Amino acid sequence: MDKTYIEVEEAAHTMKLLGDRTRLTLLGLLYSGECCVCELVEVLQMSQPSISQHLKKLRDARLVKEKKKGQWVFYSLNTSHETYPIVHQVLKQIPDQKEKLRALEDKGLRIQCD
Repeated sequence: MDKTYIEVEEAAHTMKLLGDRTRLTLLGLLYSGECCVCELVEVLQMSQPSISQHLKKLRDARLVKEKKKGQWVFYSLNTSHETYPIVHQVLKQIPDQKEKLRALEDKGLRIQCD
């Protein structure tokens, strides 16, 4: 059975993106499920432009996907990206970020749109 390898350049780029605390936290939050930018701003207590800059880097690298629902933009992990196995292994090693999302939900600040 042939093993599929990740290109070194692609792996290095992904690991560089994971090396930033904010981006790693964003990916950890998205590991728990899809989130709206405004939810990420609230959880991380950072400005919307700052969060958007980090998300743009992750989106440009195709590590996250975005989906528009009305006026909202939701982000999720791109589990089909060739370096997702690296991302997945790293995210399994950091603290679960679900509690931060639960706290947001308890405050009534989770976005629910259908």
